[in-house]
Amino acid sequence: MFKLFPLLLALSLPIAAQADDGEDDSLALARAAVERGEILLVAEAAAALLERFPGRIVEAEFERDDGLAIYELELVTEDGQLIDAEVDARTGAILEVEEDD
Repeated sequence: MFKLFPLLLALSLPIAAQADDGEDDSLALARAAVERGEILLVAEAAAALLERFPGRIVEAEFERDDGLAIYELELVTEDGQLIDAEVDARTGAILEVEEDD
């Protein structure tokens, strides 16, 4: 469930040869894009979202959608609300937010 720590760790380290340990394809794509300077680290991209909704990110995924690099983030606010959001991985702009009860 908590995919953020491995993603943050992987995105903050230099790219090494991809391990053959079942690594998520989105993680490998994100790591390569960060290394090329195409996108922000997930923590940098999530900064504006966390300012708007203070809490803890519990899941992060990377995808490309119609040429746009997107982080899909799930966070739990300090008051326990679940937030699903899409953030532009290049700029950190919040693209979409869904607040669950």
